[in-house]
Amino acid sequence: MVRHGESLAQELRIVGGHAGCQGLSERGRAQVEALRDRWAQGREVEGEVALYASVMPRAVETAEILAPALGSPPISEDCDFCEHHPGEGDGLPWETFDELYPRPDGEWTPDLRRDPGGETWNEMAARVRAGFDRLVERHPGQTVVVACHGGVIVQTMIRWLAIDPLGDGERAWFSPENSSITEWRYGTNPYGDRSGTWELARFNDHAHLLGARRSLV
Repeated sequence: MVRHGESLAQELRIVGGHAGCQGLSERGRAQVEALRDRWAQGREVEGEVALYASVMPRAVETAEILAPALGSPPISEDCDFCEHHPGEGDGLPWETFDELYPRPDGEWTPDLRRDPGGETWNEMAARVRAGFDRLVERHPGQTVVVACHGGVIVQTMIRWLAIDPLGDGERAWFSPENSSITEWRYGTNPYGDRSGTWELARFNDHAHLLGARRSLV
C-alpha cells in the first residue's frame, strides 16, 4: 500500500473528496517520483505485480508515476480504496467545513455522519474490508501494489491488528506520510493459533524522502 503524494487539496487545505480532489501538488509528484526511482534502482518489488488505485485523481496519478518501476502493469481503479467519502462538505475549505459541521462535543461513535451524505467510520470500514478481501481472492501468491490514502491504511491497521476503535485504553494513532509504504503479507502463520494470517511487514516506510530528499517530506 502506497499513500499518495501530497495533494493539491492538502496544499490548499480543502476537503478532497471525489469532487474536491484535484490531483497531486508539485511536491506530491516529486515525493512519488522519489519512490519510483527507489523501486527502479533496487529489488524491493520483483516479479509480476498487480497495480490498483482508488478512483481519486491523487491516487491514480500516484499509480501512473509508479507504474514504470513495476513493469508498467495496467492500473485497475476501485473506489473501495478511496479515502473517506465526504458529503455536502466536499470541496470546502477545512476551516469552513469545521464551522458548518463541528466535531461532536460528546463521545465519538463509528456511526457518526458528520456532514449530510458523508460516510460513517463503519461504512468506510466495510467498504475497505470488501476491497482487500477481493484482492486476496483475485491474486493468490502475487504482489499487489495499491495506491491509496492515509485513511485506508489506518483502516487496515485497525482491522488486522485487531484494535478496538472504541477501546477504553489509550490507543496509539497512525499517520502514514505521503508516498510512504505500508506492507502486509498474507500466508501461513508459523505461530499456530496465536495470531492470524496477516503479517505487518512494515509501516510508514518513507526512506526515499530522507537524507538528500528531506525537503520533500
